[in-house]
Amino acid sequence: MLKRILSISGKPGLFRLMSQGKNMLIVENIATGKRTAAYARDKVVSLGDISIYTNEGDEPLTEVLEKVKKVTAGAPVDVKSMGDGELRDYFKTILPEYDEDRVYTTDIRKLFSWYNQLIAAGVTEFKDEELAQDEAAEKAEASDEEQVK
Repeated sequence: MLKRILSISGKPGLFRLMSQGKNMLIVENIATGKRTAAYARDKVVSLGDISIYTNEGDEPLTEVLEKVKKVTAGAPVDVKSMGDGELRDYFKTILPEYDEDRVYTTDIRKLFSWYNQLIAAGVTEFKDEELAQDEAAEKAEASDEEQVK
């Protein structure tokens, strides 16, 4: 799901990939529904390709957003009322193993901003259906193997 949601440097908000043209992408702002073009010179990043540094490696953004949704019960997060220390403490309740040296407060604010924009746009499923099914199948296989031992 998040593979088609884009962040474009220099443009506020998040965008949904609609189609590809010659040397450009046709995108739609998820908040306003206004369509625009993103050109090759624009820095475009898919939210599905982003991950958060943790002490054990990297945590995909899809997993982090699912954890935020679970903690907040699908409600938006009010980051404007939080100071930097309070924001970091709150994020630690969501992702306790995040790398405090490599994840900046601005990164955490951006993550919560994206989460709020996605929730406001009605995007509440952050994992791809196929990916979720694959993970469920892998977990089932692992538990079957442990039972055999």
